[in-house]
Amino acid sequence: MLELKGITAGYDRRGPVVRDAHLALHPGEALGLLGPSGCGKSTLARVAALLHRPDRGTVAFDGRTVTGFRHRAPRSLRTGVGVVFQQPRLSADPRLSLYDLVAEPLRATGRRTEAEAAVAALADRVGLGAGLLARRPHEVSDGQLQRACLARALVLRPRWLVCDEMTAMLDASTTAALVGVVEEYRKETGAGLLAVGHDPVLLRRWCDRTAHWSDIAEG
Repeated sequence: MLELKGITAGYDRRGPVVRDAHLALHPGEALGLLGPSGCGKSTLARVAALLHRPDRGTVAFDGRTVTGFRHRAPRSLRTGVGVVFQQPRLSADPRLSLYDLVAEPLRATGRRTEAEAAVAALADRVGLGAGLLARRPHEVSDGQLQRACLARALVLRPRWLVCDEMTAMLDASTTAALVGVVEEYRKETGAGLLAVGHDPVLLRRWCDRTAHWSDIAEG
């Protein structure tokens, strides 16, 4: 289980954007986190993904409290969470080809020899044509780049997925395709999903249950 208890977090201790938030996600569950823009959803998602240290509160995986965040988090925990952000162009290194973007987590964890087969399989899975893999982010569309970012999030076969407004910049057909990939992966692996968004229709169709920001954190 992924548990966030009493999380207060932000980028200025004098005015945290998240105050006393509580959230629990079970393995295999899809949980939608619904709330208006600017309420703190993305900051909480970054805390859950171990990318941002909270000012107060605890994050625990299977009862094990996390004591380090970002590069100080244990590798077994860091690699167990895959993240897809809202804006692919801000989360992709513009110097890398799409192939290298997807392969990067494998290389960083000493699994370089797995890259060729894994990238080919994931590119096919997310609907990214093989001819696009040699291109860099500025040479592809937002939808194509987000497909690569989803492949990158899945390449280490994480137990948990955090999708932070993953489809906000995509058209309806690409949204449906990427949600389908995530759901197929969840059914195959039993991974838990935290899907952050502000579209209640999408989250209710996608997720097993939906939590509203006002119910899990102080306003």
